[in-house]
Amino acid sequence: MTTATPKLIDLHCHLDLYPDHEALIAECDRDQVATLAVTTTPKAWRRNVELASRSSHVRVALGLHPQVVADRKSEITLWEQLLPEATYVGEVGLDAGPRFYRSFDDQKAVFERVLRGCADAGGKILTVHSVRAVGQVLDHLERHLPPDRGRVVLHWFTGSRSEARRAVEYGCYFSINAPMLIQQRHREIVASLPLDRLLTETDGPFTQADGRPSRPSDVAQMLPDLARLRGVTTETLQRTLVENLQGLVIPSIAGVRPSTERGGDGRIFTDRS
Repeated sequence: MTTATPKLIDLHCHLDLYPDHEALIAECDRDQVATLAVTTTPKAWRRNVELASRSSHVRVALGLHPQVVADRKSEITLWEQLLPEATYVGEVGLDAGPRFYRSFDDQKAVFERVLRGCADAGGKILTVHSVRAVGQVLDHLERHLPPDRGRVVLHWFTGSRSEARRAVEYGCYFSINAPMLIQQRHREIVASLPLDRLLTETDGPFTQADGRPSRPSDVAQMLPDLARLRGVTTETLQRTLVENLQGLVIPSIAGVRPSTERGGDGRIFTDRS
């Protein structure tokens, strides 16, 4: 398989929650959108990998979403068994929102095992959920995942300026979606982040574009606004985002290539084999 340089990036999308999952993978290839298909449970990972196995632009992340931990915490064992086959990990993290706070202690225990597993393996790229829990997510990262053992993208970051600075110092990237550009407070945070740490996402189908669930190619709609916010042209931003993706993935896998013998998604977005 030959992978062309992408035109667009959707680093966090739940492809398996769309009714036309297979067609959407083909759409990502046609529109040249480098898309990270996150999973909410490790039981969903094999099917996602199977459907994306011939795609030049879709990669699959091995996840155990904090919002399902209350019912699925035992699946961390399966997650650990599958980890050697994966390059990307997500969606993982913590959620301290009112609906999910009752499972917060279990979430922290699961997230610690995720981070320890990634640290032991090395070379993993994580997309991390941090709703109302940015500080505790950063605590866990600093304790359990040395920056030289993996790379972290904070998905839909809504933390404070001080938390943003702390995340930058740790080495985090940030995936930005259209809803993050609505509120002034969040725009100010996005404007303050290092340009070379930005990526884009949809978090589809949980966001909307033109009155329907967002699809990966819809990241194009937010680029002009994000470019204005950062004081660059849309073309410069688009080129920078692709460079940022390359900067994220290439150091992560240098010398660490996960096994793909059992059909796992150990590929990276810059693979050309």
